[in-house]
Amino acid sequence: MAEPISGAPELIGAPELTGAPQVICLGEALVDRLGPPGGDPATAAPEQRDDRLGGAPANVACGLARLGTPVAFAGRLGCDAIGATFVRLLEQRGVELSALQRDPERPTRIVLVRRDAAGDRRFGGFAGDRGQGYADQALAAEPLEHALAPLLAGARWLQIGSIPLASPSSARALSGAVELARIHAVAVALDVNWRPTFWDPAADPASGPTAAQIAAMEPLLQQAALLKCAAEEARWLFGSADPVAVSAALPQRPGVVVSDGGAPLRWCLQGRSGEQPAFPVPVVDTTGAGDAFMAGLLHGLCGPPQPVEALLRFAAACGALVCQGAGAIDPQPGAAEVRAFLAAREGMACPPGLS
Repeated sequence: MAEPISGAPELIGAPELTGAPQVICLGEALVDRLGPPGGDPATAAPEQRDDRLGGAPANVACGLARLGTPVAFAGRLGCDAIGATFVRLLEQRGVELSALQRDPERPTRIVLVRRDAAGDRRFGGFAGDRGQGYADQALAAEPLEHALAPLLAGARWLQIGSIPLASPSSARALSGAVELARIHAVAVALDVNWRPTFWDPAADPASGPTAAQIAAMEPLLQQAALLKCAAEEARWLFGSADPVAVSAALPQRPGVVVSDGGAPLRWCLQGRSGEQPAFPVPVVDTTGAGDAFMAGLLHGLCGPPQPVEALLRFAAACGALVCQGAGAIDPQPGAAEVRAFLAAREGMACPPGLS
């Protein structure tokens, strides 16, 4: 059995979530194992490494729950200490787990993260494999579709990433879920979240997708109503980091947001386009800031109609608040914290409806 999680998020009070889940987050839940600066997380002593619960869809689910949007998480965890810790966290946050699978044979994945002396990060493979791969790779299509059908009947968004495409079983499950979303007229929010080491552990973490990998993503890209990607990902997939050009390259003309490090986020949403600067804050850890942004944006889209600029300011504030704490989940804000953050920096209350 895996050891306890040293960096497990503190279990804090969650808002009362009522009603059917408005968002279903589907994909990986895992542990980021951070090594000491300049060291190797694979060989570091336990007291020198920092294990943090993560995985983009799980981060978004936890962020939505903290904001008060009813949310479900669909994925597969091992029957190990990491999986048990994750279940306790998701239950405490109020996340619906009827579409969560548990794997009695495969462990929850541990991602090894190297940090240089300046704190910059680089994915460096995985740990915990007992010869059969990881639980998230074995996400099973038939039980997933059976569990998703009633959830999709009342949901507004299915939030996904590209990582499940890297393994045959999880790829089939993801494809089936996206097709079910189409049948139920549930919008798909896709965060590309390109991670080459999930496709090939020996791959250069800075490498882009191959033609075959881009072809595997194409069905997701063509169904997404909302597409979030980094500028580099947009250039790999579309030859341009301009969100207007990206949207025009897809037949359904999705909403598009393109991040570019510390540069302003560029967007094309609701027939308009523009930029959203990042809020200047003292940064402790950027892990999960993009997932917090996605949670904030989906939270706003599930509420009353708002000007797109208000939605993006709220989402950007969610990301900024996460940057001020360690890990992706612990520092996630509630809606009141976001409103207070915006009021302090803009001299005005958060636009009504984003609560």
